[in-house]
Amino acid sequence: MTKSTNRVYLSISAVLAVMLLLLTACGGNGAAVDNNKIGEDAADDVLELSIMTITPSAVPAADDNVIKRAIEKATHSKMSIQWVSNNVYTDKLNLTLASGDIPDLIMINDPFNSTFTKMVSQGAFWNITPYVKDYPKLVNGIPANAWETTKASDGNNYGIPRPRPVTGESFFIIRKDWLDKLGLEVPDTTDELFAAMQAFVERDPDGNGKKDTTALAAYISPDDLGWGGNIGPVLGAIESSFTGVNGHWKWDETHNSLVYTALLPETRESLLYLSKAYKAGMMPEDLLSLKLNQARELFKRNQAGIIVDKTGTMRNIYADELKKVDPNFKYTDFYPLTNLNGYNPKGSGYNGILAIPKSVPEDKMKRILKLIDTWMNEEVFNIQRFGLEGIHYKVVDGKKVVDEEKRKADNASDFNHIVNVIHLPVEKAEGTEEEVAASELFEKVELERDKTSVPDIAAGLQSETGKAILPDLNKKMQDLKAKIIIGRESIEAWDAFVNEIKEDERFKAMTSEMTAAYKKRTGQ
Repeated sequence: MTKSTNRVYLSISAVLAVMLLLLTACGGNGAAVDNNKIGEDAADDVLELSIMTITPSAVPAADDNVIKRAIEKATHSKMSIQWVSNNVYTDKLNLTLASGDIPDLIMINDPFNSTFTKMVSQGAFWNITPYVKDYPKLVNGIPANAWETTKASDGNNYGIPRPRPVTGESFFIIRKDWLDKLGLEVPDTTDELFAAMQAFVERDPDGNGKKDTTALAAYISPDDLGWGGNIGPVLGAIESSFTGVNGHWKWDETHNSLVYTALLPETRESLLYLSKAYKAGMMPEDLLSLKLNQARELFKRNQAGIIVDKTGTMRNIYADELKKVDPNFKYTDFYPLTNLNGYNPKGSGYNGILAIPKSVPEDKMKRILKLIDTWMNEEVFNIQRFGLEGIHYKVVDGKKVVDEEKRKADNASDFNHIVNVIHLPVEKAEGTEEEVAASELFEKVELERDKTSVPDIAAGLQSETGKAILPDLNKKMQDLKAKIIIGRESIEAWDAFVNEIKEDERFKAMTSEMTAAYKKRTGQ
């Protein structure tokens, strides 16, 4: 073989190698990934990282999941994902943080979790504030208020907020078909809600001839300490509908100070209301032992008529299961309330944060930020949004027709618990007439909610005294509220508790510190 022939073979080999590299870097499986735009790292080594996050699915995505593999290919990564059930995530998170063996990227469901904030103060997590500006999707794809309200007490961000529309906060969703059958209007006050709940218990809304339905798919869990008045999303939404407050703090113009909601007379009223509802069988008898997924099962099995959740969860979590039990159920029967007593909560703009421990070297930390930034590109995020062409959807007349059963079976939406994108250009998959009607209903409700929604005015504000006393205070409050609701304690026990904390010097100090932080933020 001559030298000239050798050169020809080498040239052909080089061309083939380049072609192979380009083909490997291309986003396949229906994800139209433009490497000129998002594949700058294609020549680098594959980014290998470990991740821990929530899954709402009973069976989480496997390591060789087709959606996962497509996202890995598009982002030039290899992810080892530890999926943890919603039911036990807080416990698992605390154990993981305490162990010191922390994944490269970990979802912190509450950025003000006492364990996490303590570790942040000890330097255990990366301060990503100086780096974020280099990643345009992180800057522009996440609401500014989400970055603001997830800042630590030193004013820095120690995690990437998982964005959520401010109109997408969990609120009441009711069985409209049950209301219609019983001749009831959609409630918009707590009195009307009570009447609907009473009817759901006493008047056989499922038509099986038995008095076997409850009204409210509620639960009280230690996982919800510090949220929903310490009694969780369902019962906390009722308390907030009495107080008109989203969160724990209300601004008192008369005294020029924040007031803790436990001190409000409306909180006492809500406890009397909930106690009366529990006694009448309007919520599960085993309220204190249920977990989130078990409460959801009541709704899925046609045994409860009201739940608190996001409008967008209708199809993925509940509706298809309900149709198996009640074939007459329509997606529009899953009816979100606009307001209750004129109240609905404005979202914080985020749902948890993604944090990177300091055990990760700086160069790898930057590559993880780049991974998230790349994943937030529409063409990559669409992999989990619609699935893969030819597997989860087909294109008919220019529109994606999605096989939702297949998409759900492949855990597509689970990946939203790592990376989520909001405010994408409108690109709706083609659906049935029923699906389109439901989407229009939910969009209408969210627009109406946006007109009157109440923000959490203290979101992101911190008190050093509060960090010390709130873990114990929240636990005591949840325990006492739960006992009053199920009838083991009287309302007078609540009165005594309120009088006690009002006189506690540490409680007073926390209130002063929170008020000062609020005034500083609002320029007072």
